[in-house]
Amino acid sequence: MRIINQTKNTLLAKEAVIAERLIKRTKGLLDRTSFKFGEGIVIRPCKSVHTWFMAFPIDVVFVGKDSRVLRTIPNLRPFRITPLFFKAGYVIELPIGTIQRTETCESDLILLE
Repeated sequence: MRIINQTKNTLLAKEAVIAERLIKRTKGLLDRTSFKFGEGIVIRPCKSVHTWFMAFPIDVVFVGKDSRVLRTIPNLRPFRITPLFFKAGYVIELPIGTIQRTETCESDLILLE
């Protein structure tokens, strides 16, 4: 699946997966040792993420049910936890630098295809 920032007409991920089942949402990226440019994971539903026991930092994008970006958290380092975003419908986890490179910000429209 591809993840596109429609507002900026930029590609966030060309090889993304969706984690909707509890076990996949809980596991997330915990078993990975790297996260390559162009990869991504959509965790749905999700209102907060953690990076406990992760081997690398990530960029995190919280998206509302209307597909608008609610908040971006660039460079979330290992052993951290995000605030709870009650209006979030899902979260996108991306390699660090993706938010800055694509200039993704609040209220941008996200397309999952």
